[in-house]
Amino acid sequence: MSVTLSSPPSLSSSSLQGRGLTFSARLPPSNFIFNARRSFPHIRASINSASCLSTELDAISRFSEIVPDTVIFDDFERFPPTAATVSSSLLLGICGLPDTIFKSAVDTALAHSDCVVIENPDVRLSCFLNKALVNVGAELAKLVPGRVSTEVDARLAHDTHSILRKVHDLLKLYNDIEVPPERLLFKIPSTWQGIEAARVLESEGIQTHLTFVYSFAQAAAAAQAGASVIQIFVGRIRDWARHHSGDPEVETAVSRGEDPGLALVTKTYNYIQKYGHKSKLMAAAVRNKQDLFNLLGVDYIIAPLKILQSLKESVTFPDEKYAFVKRLSPESAAIFDFKEEELVKWDQRSLASAMGPAAVELLAAGLDGYVNQATRVEELFGKIWPPPNV
Repeated sequence: MSVTLSSPPSLSSSSLQGRGLTFSARLPPSNFIFNARRSFPHIRASINSASCLSTELDAISRFSEIVPDTVIFDDFERFPPTAATVSSSLLLGICGLPDTIFKSAVDTALAHSDCVVIENPDVRLSCFLNKALVNVGAELAKLVPGRVSTEVDARLAHDTHSILRKVHDLLKLYNDIEVPPERLLFKIPSTWQGIEAARVLESEGIQTHLTFVYSFAQAAAAAQAGASVIQIFVGRIRDWARHHSGDPEVETAVSRGEDPGLALVTKTYNYIQKYGHKSKLMAAAVRNKQDLFNLLGVDYIIAPLKILQSLKESVTFPDEKYAFVKRLSPESAAIFDFKEEELVKWDQRSLASAMGPAAVELLAAGLDGYVNQATRVEELFGKIWPPPNV
């Protein structure tokens, strides 16, 4: 299967403004996610060999993999996609445009013979949703050299067995169209049931991506489960702290003069490194360049395009490029002290008691958003099915 980065056929000049997605003409849409094997090139800015000048983007790329949060098609050359996420939000965006390279992937899903014959309308729509995610995911896999993460229905977030069935169903659909499992991740909410599902899937050799991590207890439990990716949303934790109180973990960080989101990433990174877990850590929802500088050394940093553009436009002189410091490292992790109660084997009860109101509320909000998007996709499919050619 080809995984070249060549541009797809031209699209219309229409633009899509979806939830966390920006589309314009000519190049493929994608949210981004890391590739643990680093099989893709680092994002690098150009270097002026005559003056030995480089950019801030160049300087910081020595410490962490910097990947775009979204991609605008016209910015493909500046910030080429490395890997992608296919989600209900992306499907809504595709269906909202009259002509995209992914439209046929959705239309084909709505004509999938295994789904069409299902009499129960709810089950049939769920089948269409699965097939549409996989069809679009397969197209993305042709366009990026890294892995494609597929969203697992958040309505199953509190049912381990249903999550396992859903992932196996998605994996079978990918196998049917010859997308190899090593190119795939499955994005699962970090409820206890989701973490347990990740444990089982990883034991089967299926790679998982645990999202909506807002507390150290969730992060440590995810690492113990062997999740391939653990994603922490830095800015969302900070936003919660600005408007709420009463979360011991957040208030402990604030009392030390630390940003609670950055503190959670640091603590999680140190835990993974110090105790030899295989997970890679992704910091998302960074809001400014200083956030990014404070995270240098973490495996992957998801950065908005406006920050990447600013980094690319900021020149770093030879005597300044070493001013960027690797904040997180295996060496710093080795001397990080954890409390005895943080080094437990996490189970459902200990996780529930350790998650403060910030994690509980942010996790619930994330799940509500995902559920809403999946429901909207199924409602849309119900209105447009059957397509004209069926």
